[in-house]
This record gives sequence, structure tokens and C-alpha cells, in this order.
Amino acid sequence: MSAHPSTAPTPFVDHTPESAPTASRPLMEATARRLGYLPAPVARLAASPQLLDGFLKLSGLFETTTLDPLAREVVILTIATRNACHVCVAMHTGKLAALGADAELTSALRERRPLADERLEAVRVFTIEVLERAGAVGPDTLNAFLAYGYTTRNALEVVLGIGTYTLSTLANRMTDAPLDEQLAPFAWHEHAA
Repeated sequence: MSAHPSTAPTPFVDHTPESAPTASRPLMEATARRLGYLPAPVARLAASPQLLDGFLKLSGLFETTTLDPLAREVVILTIATRNACHVCVAMHTGKLAALGADAELTSALRERRPLADERLEAVRVFTIEVLERAGAVGPDTLNAFLAYGYTTRNALEVVLGIGTYTLSTLANRMTDAPLDEQLAPFAWHEHAA
């Protein structure tokens, strides 16, 4: 999503399980059962069953990594703010709140500022470095990440998170889905980095 969604008409349809391509229907229904509502981005991404299924599978895999939940959210919000996906930022701000994350951590992530927690800051910096260097981070960057108790497995899990949420943020920006009312308390507008 753009930081400020456009009001121009979009060719992307807000699908329902009845209007979506057949292969998207069970994915939409499962998402609605899990969350208690059908998010607007899912309704729009349903136009491509493969993209929707791929994102749901990848995000599910990312949730099973050995990165702790806060570290995973650091990766996600680093990508979401970098790519200015207002829906993603709102959704994952809500997830941080549900995890009981410190308000300053959430604010810093939303504002793209360094994190006070050095271990989580190492994840944020590593994520940025992987993105900026297209994965070719070099030994100094990798060793700086590992120095905080992370592993080479965690480094590869960061790549999984980057891939998953790059897919999501780009697709969400393209479809320009509105922010669901459930996420309104977590609305975000891009800050200058």
C-alpha cells in the first residue's frame, strides 16, 4: 500500500469468497476464520490464487523459524516501512501490541529509527544490510549479527522474512487496498527516514 492510499479507481476487485477465483476461496475462508474478518488486502490479492497461497504459505513458514517473535516482527516492520506499505505497518503494529512489545520499540520501528534493544537493533541493521547488498553482506556484517547470539540459520531466516514481506508489501501497494477498520488504531503514515 502507498503511505497515502490513492482515491483513484483501481482495477483490483475486493473479492468475496463467492466472487474470487475458485482456488482463492478456501484461502480466504481460512484467513477470515483465523482473524475473525476478511482483510481488504486478502480480498484484493485473491485475484491471484498463486500469489495469495504463496504469501500465506511463506508467512506461515516464517512464523515457524527459530527467530523469536519480536525479532520476526523487526524484520517485517523493517521491510514494511522501507516499502511504505501502510496496511502491513498497521497490521504488524497490532501484532507487536498483542505480543506486549514496548511502545518505544514499536515507535522506533514505525519511524525507522535505531532500536534501544541492541539485540533487536542487530536484526534491524542486518535486515537493512541484506537488502542494500542484495544478500552479499560480507563477513563483518554477518559476524556483527552473530555476535548478538544469532546463528547462520537465523541469518537465512531473515532472508526468508525479507522475501515473504517484500512479496506482500509490493502486492499490497499495487492493489492499493484500504485500511480495515480493525487496524485503524494502528494507522501509519510514512515518516521521513
